[in-house]
Amino acid sequence: MHNDQYNTTDILVYHNLEEVRLRKANLQTELLRKEGNIRKLWNDIFHSKKKTSSNKNRISGIVNSSMGIIDGALLGWKLYRKFGGFKRKK
Repeated sequence: MHNDQYNTTDILVYHNLEEVRLRKANLQTELLRKEGNIRKLWNDIFHSKKKTSSNKNRISGIVNSSMGIIDGALLGWKLYRKFGGFKRKK
């Protein structure tokens, strides 16, 4: 039989059924190996690794969110006072 690298112009000649089974097993093994490699590359590209956040990062995120909420509330209060609130016309 030929070596592992085949060109499309190569013609394989099998002399018995055992050679066909051996070639099938080799191709199946190679296919499974390449499929695993493709799966690994796909996961590396499209699925981000989950980062474990430390307490420092977690507290920083909470403080940042809290400051955003406080800033929004202060802006709302200032606009409320500037435009006179929701006064009813009599």
